[in-house]
Amino acid sequence: MTTLQQFSCYALAAIIRLLLIHSEYQKIIADRVEVSTALNSWKKVTEGVYLREAGIDPYTGDLFHESPIGLYVFSFMQKYLSSWVLSCIFVLTDLVTAWILGATAHRYTTELIAKEKREVATYQEETRGKEVSASLPVPITPGSTVSTSALLVPAAYLINPYIVFNCVGFTTTVFTNFLLSVALYSMITKSRLWSCLTIALLTLQGLYPVTLMVPAIIYLARNSDGVTKPIPYGNIAKTIATFISILSALYFVSYKVTGSWSFLQSTIGFILTVPDLRPNIGLYWYFFTEMFEHFRWLFVASFQINVGLLYVAPLALRFRRDPMLLAFSYLAIAAIFKSYPCLGEVGFYMALLPMWKHLFPHMQQGFIVSCFLLSCTVFAPTVWHLWIYSRSANANFYFGVTLAFAIAQIFLVTDVLFASVKREFSLHHGLSRVIHGNTAKLLLE
Repeated sequence: MTTLQQFSCYALAAIIRLLLIHSEYQKIIADRVEVSTALNSWKKVTEGVYLREAGIDPYTGDLFHESPIGLYVFSFMQKYLSSWVLSCIFVLTDLVTAWILGATAHRYTTELIAKEKREVATYQEETRGKEVSASLPVPITPGSTVSTSALLVPAAYLINPYIVFNCVGFTTTVFTNFLLSVALYSMITKSRLWSCLTIALLTLQGLYPVTLMVPAIIYLARNSDGVTKPIPYGNIAKTIATFISILSALYFVSYKVTGSWSFLQSTIGFILTVPDLRPNIGLYWYFFTEMFEHFRWLFVASFQINVGLLYVAPLALRFRRDPMLLAFSYLAIAAIFKSYPCLGEVGFYMALLPMWKHLFPHMQQGFIVSCFLLSCTVFAPTVWHLWIYSRSANANFYFGVTLAFAIAQIFLVTDVLFASVKREFSLHHGLSRVIHGNTAKLLLE
């Protein structure tokens, strides 16, 4: 991939975004419930900034849900920047995010190559020096693999329709994705300060990214050769202390900006208690609309435990040797099960998939998932129109689409994780078996 081709890819992505932003479709996209939610809508940001300028606490009522630090930054942007400059900032942020993800993919693939070369002696003889079910060669040929990964990840981010809609709709998820990309790159480069700072900023605004501290701790606890034995408890404690200190400082700064702690109820409290039940691509809105009030808190707690706690420890124990895949799984779970998901978050973790290109031959649900995602993307606005405008459908139709969309994502994540397990098994144990003198093949299902 030449520099000219890379520049063409970025230029094309920028042109597509700018043309859509300055077209009649921008407002339509920005008003879509799949794109804008109560947490990331630019319209709500504008209202919050207006209230702040008028001397009214924007966190009074149920209107503004960005962090106070975000409120301060967005106030500056809306006060001093023209609409054209503002649109350029959104587009530029997307381009920088793609570039950082490409650098992360390059670094990750390089480390994967080095790791498999170190461990090649432990692999089954039949898997050494040749393709394992058409996956990455062992030992891997570094050049093409690294360059391909570093190309496909930015391309998957820049040309992804979910990400394009996210940028054109002027959602604050554009900046959240930027912070997520910095967090992933900081993890893999073992920068404790930047890892803790970015995850703390993400936690301040969205709460669920706090789970990224687990892969960050694993990365920072590793030695130069990727080994974590003996367990460096002092290193782990230092990372946790750094994160808690930065997060506490951010909360203190937020208090100083607003002059009260009212923002807690409108940010973290809003995410946890789910008071806004307007439709989105998540599962909460329909469920809690139909839920009897005296059962509400039981199921709110169950839903939040599912997204925030249930999978953290099991996935960390199983995929501790691949922290980047672990981070991917946490991001995907949050995008599927969080209170107010949007397409921008789905597009972000999907853009990371080319990093695990070597797992694709072991995946079994690719065609089904692709059909589901495509169908749901088309049906969602169609059913919404039938429900809200034509009144020839009802909420059940739209919820059916969002439920299918969530199921497709669950299939995708489990397929990737299981493909990793199958490939690891095939490398260390091989797939060929002799049973009663007959050659058999072991299939993991």
